[in-house]
Amino acid sequence: MRLLVVEDNPALGRNIADAFRTKGYAVDAVEGGDDADTALRTQAYDLVILDLGLPDLDGLEVLRRLRARGSRVPVLVLTARGGLEDRVQGLNLGADDYLGKPFALAELEARAGALIRRGVGGEAAVIVHGRFELDTASRVARLDGVPVDLPRRELNLLEVLLVHRGQVVSKQALLEKLYGFDDEAGVNAVEIYVHRLRKKLEPAGLCIRTVRGLGYLLERP
Repeated sequence: MRLLVVEDNPALGRNIADAFRTKGYAVDAVEGGDDADTALRTQAYDLVILDLGLPDLDGLEVLRRLRARGSRVPVLVLTARGGLEDRVQGLNLGADDYLGKPFALAELEARAGALIRRGVGGEAAVIVHGRFELDTASRVARLDGVPVDLPRRELNLLEVLLVHRGQVVSKQALLEKLYGFDDEAGVNAVEIYVHRLRKKLEPAGLCIRTVRGLGYLLERP
């Protein structure tokens, strides 16, 4: 899953981005409204964490433009503005949730996880697939109830395939979900991660099938 963090406080932005990267998400982080608008025009995201008090382009305008383009990506608004009018305006413009500053990272992570699950079709917090399960809140994968050690990109790959189980997911789509703007990677990297994950799923009788010329499919158990 890929997130965009828009926060003009560099230290806070890094803390938020690092927290989600640790959980296995690909994260792009920008500090200005113009950069956020450009990113949202050129890249698909599973969640946007959006500060309102931004330089060059206000967060509410970023949100307004996003919804005007027809995007339905979940948006969690962060702001130090405590006024009811600002909160109402943000929600009316299409924000999905609102969190005032200061806040606890644990609450931000919980709210973000709920919005991501809602955005991908209302998935439960724990996705069960045969003998395998993924707790998307705690970011823990289990086989027959026993935790399986997965590096963060393999965990992210597993989540994307589980969400789209029974459907073909292209290499390019996986690449965009696994890596942010600052990462250097190509489709060969996706092949490597698929190979590694495939070996770990085999004991559970689960198969990631290569559909030549199209991508990968996690077969239903």
